[in-house]
Amino acid sequence: MPSPSSPRYRPQVFAWLGLLLAALAIAAGWWVEGRPVALPDAPSARISCVSYAPFRQAGETPLDPHAFISPERIDADLRVLSQRFDCVRTYSQGQGLSAVPRIAARHGMKVLMGIWLGADPQANAEQVRLGIAAARETPQALRGVVVGNEVLLRGELSATALAGYVRQVRDAVDAPVTYADVWEFWLRYPQMAAAVDFITIHILPYWEDKPVAPERAVRHVAEVYARVQQAFPGRRVMIGETGWPSAGRPRQQAAASVVNEARYLREFLGYAATVNLPYNVIEAFDQPWKRAQEGTVGGYWGIYDAQARAKFPMQGPVVEEPRWWLGEAAAGVGALLFVLIGGWRRRWRGRVALVLAGWASGGALAWQARQMIYACRDAWEWSLSIIACLGALATALWLARWIAARLDGEARAELPMLPVRFGWLFALAFYGLLLVFDGRYRDFPLGLFALPCAGFALAAWLGPRATVAPLPEARFLAVALLVLAAIVVVQERGLNPASWLWLGLNLLLAAPVLLRWWRVARSRDLPAQQA
Repeated sequence: MPSPSSPRYRPQVFAWLGLLLAALAIAAGWWVEGRPVALPDAPSARISCVSYAPFRQAGETPLDPHAFISPERIDADLRVLSQRFDCVRTYSQGQGLSAVPRIAARHGMKVLMGIWLGADPQANAEQVRLGIAAARETPQALRGVVVGNEVLLRGELSATALAGYVRQVRDAVDAPVTYADVWEFWLRYPQMAAAVDFITIHILPYWEDKPVAPERAVRHVAEVYARVQQAFPGRRVMIGETGWPSAGRPRQQAAASVVNEARYLREFLGYAATVNLPYNVIEAFDQPWKRAQEGTVGGYWGIYDAQARAKFPMQGPVVEEPRWWLGEAAAGVGALLFVLIGGWRRRWRGRVALVLAGWASGGALAWQARQMIYACRDAWEWSLSIIACLGALATALWLARWIAARLDGEARAELPMLPVRFGWLFALAFYGLLLVFDGRYRDFPLGLFALPCAGFALAAWLGPRATVAPLPEARFLAVALLVLAAIVVVQERGLNPASWLWLGLNLLLAAPVLLRWWRVARSRDLPAQQA
């Protein structure tokens, strides 16, 4: 290692510090994911009502008109749900769901039965026909009938047309009839109250226009509920949907996680017990098909996962990732891989550098793999994600070898893989565009981009002073991705830690390019021969 008086001393110290911090951050991050988090207990593990959709197996979706769920499947689901829930809410008729009231009655459950409405009058007429027939067949099983779900929010029907469907069903069945929508649309269309027996509102703090942090979410629900009650004095108001997602994109302070889902549900049940309000929780099972419409987060609102396993207990501490040790194991495998491929025969400094870089790379890719398990929907998405991860791993390995050689004292004339860096600049800028203009349902792929961004930043720090300016295209991309990442932070109001990490990764990749350009410009040596 050079002496403290050597001009290479300070860059090497900072390079060692960067490698060490990256490895420690990965180790600490996975360790934290596995720590039990103390939460307030729910007053009871029993819940009044829960949204139920049986489309939880691979490839199943209610958007398929030919989809059909057998009575045996529904019976098996309701047998499980009856142990914890008094009622289930459905959303549509047909596809086997018309049998839910009859089967629920066998298990001593009530049903908040849904009739799906949309823009197609013929489909609406069929839904109403099936709903009326099901309500007349098993009236004793019904807690109510929900005619239409968020139709006004989607803009598929006018309030007048919707009220006509509600009155048609109300005149034909004995059960109480309602319409369900997000709470703001009840305030926007108060005339709907005259068409229903009771008002059903949706309050989802995660999806609010101004997302609410999980610590304040139940207080927000209480405030909204009181506001709607005040707007409709003397009317019964039910919370028809409330809940929290366990995985997916954070929205400002509203982070989707198992711990936050457990926190919200436990605190909400405590609040509901004190005020004795009617409510329904969304939802019983995770719904993988919703990821096509709402991104990763759409598939993970269930109290049970898609395999009907409870995601968390209602009493005691909750662990975010019980298999956290797999992340640490992946980090260890990465360290071993980097040393074996990068050069076991190097001096001890080079080997240590490879171990640290491999540990950080393996742990980061494990984090990305965990995100892929939640997010990837088909073979195409899996293939694209795996190829991207392999590219990131190859880039990180090559850069780690160069860094290790540099720390070993070997002469390296120029930063390697400049065309590859251009490719990562393009990829980061492209994804930045998607986050800015279509980011509502997109995840932050931090584990994927951490490898090339950190690797190129460390290599640039250790490299010799550049004498050739980057190409104009590289300078443009470097500026663009910084601007885009900053816009993402602004869109998240500076409240989303993931957006700041995203900005940090963009800065790691872009700053060396812009600094190199500035240095060459100062020296008035501006030939652009490299990317």
